[in-house]
Amino acid sequence: MIILGIETSCDETSIGILEAKKTKAGFFIKPLNNTISSQIKIHQKYGGVVPMLANREHTKNIPIVFRKALRKTFGSEENAVSKIDLITVTKGPGLILSLLIGVNFAKTLAWFWEKPIIGINHLEGHLFSFLLPEIKYPKPKTLSMQNAKIIFPAVCLLISGGHTQLIYIKKFGDYKIIGETRDDAAGECFDKGARILGLDYPGGPAIAKEASKYKKQGSKYKMLDTEYKLRLPRPMINSQDYDFSFSGLKTALLYLTQEINFSSQKKKLTPILAYELEEAITDVLIIKTIKAAKNLKAKSIILAGGVSANQRLREKFQEKLRSKDLHNINFYAPLLEYTTDNAIMIALIGFFHYLNYPHKKFWTWEKIQAEANLRL
Repeated sequence: MIILGIETSCDETSIGILEAKKTKAGFFIKPLNNTISSQIKIHQKYGGVVPMLANREHTKNIPIVFRKALRKTFGSEENAVSKIDLITVTKGPGLILSLLIGVNFAKTLAWFWEKPIIGINHLEGHLFSFLLPEIKYPKPKTLSMQNAKIIFPAVCLLISGGHTQLIYIKKFGDYKIIGETRDDAAGECFDKGARILGLDYPGGPAIAKEASKYKKQGSKYKMLDTEYKLRLPRPMINSQDYDFSFSGLKTALLYLTQEINFSSQKKKLTPILAYELEEAITDVLIIKTIKAAKNLKAKSIILAGGVSANQRLREKFQEKLRSKDLHNINFYAPLLEYTTDNAIMIALIGFFHYLNYPHKKFWTWEKIQAEANLRL
């Protein structure tokens, strides 16, 4: 079947088209198109997403992105109508002003085309984004029933600008949040940390870029590092639960910059502080996740969400999981093109839900509502 995905939960307007079907061996998955219009440049000067601006841009972009995706995949909008079997749309969580644009667009489309439609939890899309194959050279991917036995149960570390959660996945549709941030998410800490250091938004890539300078030229910064003892805390790293807290970490960074008169040697100190912030955040994420996976006897650790694109985080996970007592835990992370908000992951989750209830009466446009605070 051919599935149309629509995603507007924050500041990306995305239309995805996926071919998927159930086979005797398992599942056949082939991404056909994933068109995304990003708003990063618009929100950059504000240091974060401005809801009213995001709403305006989604309203302007969604018909353009929609037509572009359909023409590229099917040649024309007319051809698409007969070939698309199912419409899926992110209904939450997210910014309500952003969600409403995608939800209302999808509902109108489902009504006009007389197609079944499924509202998808955006976070559930991230959980399974690691299953998606590359779209640049679209090759079908077959997931056998044996794959599921190897992967699940799993612990997923879901990390983005708005979420930092540890989720126990027993199987598709059976999830339990076992830990989450008590204040700021990891992505927020990267963004706010970048702002303190005078770096661009989004903070994750900016911090990683500066940190790489320190990693590549450590000797150049060693004297300053030794002189100032630039160290940050690892909040809640030894707590007995699986929760996180990153609010105090950004505060510690702010106080540290004030103590060392950061502005006087900004160019030299920024790579050191960026490196230390990245290490502090990733240390906590890794220790908590591995502890959860060991205690719950999970077969796999899955990374998901925008912050999962951080290369240092991936490297450290792989290093840890090579140790003798952890080598039996599998590690999965999405391709970089699927770490950010995208509609292909929404289409994939819609496919799995449709398999469970393949009757059109369950999936009508009247039942879809945007839910900003939707939980798994």
